Amino acid sequence: MSERRFTADRATYIRAHVLLAVVGGIVATGVLYAMGNPHGWVGIVAAALGIGVRGAYLMSEEMGHVWTLTATGLEGPEGRRIPLADIARVRIIGSAAQVITHDGHKHLIKFQSEPAAAKAAIEAALSRRAA
Repeated sequence: MSERRFTADRATYIRAHVLLAVVGGIVATGVLYAMGNPHGWVGIVAAALGIGVRGAYLMSEEMGHVWTLTATGLEGPEGRRIPLADIARVRIIGSAAQVITHDGHKHLIKFQSEPAAAKAAIEAALSRRAA
């Protein structure tokens, strides 16, 4: 089996942050108006600025995270290593593939343009290992 690399997708990263800013802004604005604040519109502005600044600041770090699927396991950022034998389940959460080990540890392969493809590749490696 050749190695398969999972890298973060820039467009998916931006789309996730825009969605977070919109939802957060609507919630913040609603809460401010519910509390009787006549300037509730500030909630959407603050959410957009806060999420935007955070997203811009962390983008280069997130874009640098690479997961590699090998014949024996998954190798991730910061030296993480998950042997295939330790993987109990893979599921999709938004734009991420979540890898759950038999010990209950959870790892996110975040900002995938096609998280279902990442899940399928990992599950295929698990099937080959079991055969």
